[in-house]
Amino acid sequence: MLFNSYVFIFFFLPLTFAGFFLLGRREKYRLATAWLVFASFFFYGWWDVRYVPLLGASIVFNYLVGRQLENQPGHKPWLILGIVVNVLLLGYFKYTDFFLSTVNTLAGADYFDLPHIILPLGISFFTFTQTAYLVDAYRGEARNESFLTYCEFVTIFPHLIAGPIINHKKMIPQFVANETFHLNYDNIAMGISLFTMGLFKKVIIADMLSPWVNDAFTNADKLTFLEAWIGALAYTFQLYFDFSGYSEMAIGLGLMFNLRLPVNFNSPYQAKSIIDFWRRWHMTLGSWVKDYLYIPMGGNRHGEIKKMRNLFISMLIIGLWHGAGWTFVIWGGLHGLFLMINHQWRRLKIQLPNFVNWGMTFLCVVICWVFFRANSISSACNILITMTDISSLALPINTFWERELSWLPVPFVEWHIDKSLHQCLIILLILLVLTTKVKNPLQFIQSFHPGWRWVVITIAMLVYSLYQMNTFTEFLYFQF
Repeated sequence: MLFNSYVFIFFFLPLTFAGFFLLGRREKYRLATAWLVFASFFFYGWWDVRYVPLLGASIVFNYLVGRQLENQPGHKPWLILGIVVNVLLLGYFKYTDFFLSTVNTLAGADYFDLPHIILPLGISFFTFTQTAYLVDAYRGEARNESFLTYCEFVTIFPHLIAGPIINHKKMIPQFVANETFHLNYDNIAMGISLFTMGLFKKVIIADMLSPWVNDAFTNADKLTFLEAWIGALAYTFQLYFDFSGYSEMAIGLGLMFNLRLPVNFNSPYQAKSIIDFWRRWHMTLGSWVKDYLYIPMGGNRHGEIKKMRNLFISMLIIGLWHGAGWTFVIWGGLHGLFLMINHQWRRLKIQLPNFVNWGMTFLCVVICWVFFRANSISSACNILITMTDISSLALPINTFWERELSWLPVPFVEWHIDKSLHQCLIILLILLVLTTKVKNPLQFIQSFHPGWRWVVITIAMLVYSLYQMNTFTEFLYFQF
């Protein structure tokens, strides 16, 4: 079930909300929790009910292993068992095809038939969430209230499918707090406002850019200089507004139920270094990797060379976590390389103007996104080569540009992006200003005061988003 669907907005959400708080009002807290867990399983099963048992089995297994670790902190065999099973589960569903196709490619023959296993929604997120719980239990830092609250921790529907990755220590106290089960009108108002802003970003902005991106990356070997740049920038903004929109919708939904989910984005395109970018982009994933991968590998405790090694390996794993393909590995590797350069740059204490730092950072991010989106390494290389080949500069045929600028020594060719050039440039410029100069919705909400102005703005955005929501498009991060 999608957040940007009529069935979710008009049926699932109102029924879940009403049932939870009606039971909470009567102080039937366990029943209210059970209702929310049931609704979350239903939400997950709406996509494909066959994978509900898989989710349930994963929860039962991790809960039982976690109980052993809670009772025996520091007992490494239980931790190893839990992590191995989680990694094998994720590996089977997500990486079997990738591994077998790689073997076939290296061998130069089709030794293995690819099973084409369907990837269960959200498996990367609920696997990472539960693995972190096991590590915390091993450290003696986590303790469950009950199996029911653990189920709620894993399945709570705002975060289940595409994050943010939540932390057991921070969420369990919220799940059992008495005030969680009673209406809080300020939280409801903030939640609806955030949900609406996220829906607007997804439906109005990200989905508008989707056709441009598809046109550009489908014709990667035929693009002109301008088309390549438009395609790369359009995807840069599409992914941001899609994923940040989802995260804001998730946080807004959490607030409606008096739950404070972690912030996942903090204006990442305003970053002035790659280090700063990763403190702002997908923040819960960055924190997870830092706490449960980078630091356990040694972090920065054993010298600069090992620090760089740990940093690079962490980014390679982040790349592979995002997708089973070499383009994702290259994306992670490039970010790892840029982070290594950034750290050494800081050691040398080289100072540059802020606009130069921002420009270099943004350019590096755009280059990396090309690999992230491309269907193959060759497609990514074609686009990047075209982006640097000024000789491929050409304008669209049979347009204003040809009529008014025919005197220019520039060829006029068939345009592969289904949008006029001047519209593309104007929209991309507006989005650049929005992402680099304007506060994000979570910053606005910090000074939130319910009033008629907020009501009017929220209703207008919601109505317009609902009107434009005539096609259901999945969030990009569902595939990860």
